[in-house]
Parts: sequence; C-alpha cells; structure tokens
Amino acid sequence: MEMFKKLALATAISTMAITGAFAEEFTKGKIKKVDDKKGKVSIIHEPIENLGMPAMTMVFRTSTEEMLQQLKPGQEVEFIAERVNGKLTVTKIKE
Repeated sequence: MEMFKKLALATAISTMAITGAFAEEFTKGKIKKVDDKKGKVSIIHEPIENLGMPAMTMVFRTSTEEMLQQLKPGQEVEFIAERVNGKLTVTKIKE
C-alpha cells in the first residue's frame, strides 16, 4: 500500500510538471506603436514570465501580417511572446 501511495504521488507531480510546461501564459500590455513597414509593434507590457523579462516597453515582431494589421495604438491586449528564430515575436493575442 505504501508503494502505491508513493507511485500515485510521483505520477501526480509528473503530470503537474508536464501540464505547467505546456501551459500558455498571457501577458497584459498596451500597444504603443505599430510599424507596418518594418512589421513590428511596440508594447508597454507587464513582466513576461516565459522570457524572464521585467515590465517594460519592447518592440516585437508578430507571427503573421494579419495579426499586425489588427493592432492599433492605445489598444489593451493580452498576448504571448516567444523567441522565434532568435527574434522576440508575438505569437498569440487573446480575443
């Protein structure tokens, strides 16, 4: 019985670790500037946990042209940013 409890606990911990690793965490921010010509957006954002980045204003690429076209200065957003080919990129915006 003791072995069963240990196995159940180990399984639960492993499942939580795996789930946490794949969980998407959105960051709140406000669009400061959209540069259509360069395909970039400036965002005043809260800390971005997955990148270990404190709150600041940062320039990002967007993963698609359509995403960039939807963004307007002053707009409040929740987004996910990742490093894509070494570039900081907004990969998802919560609608």
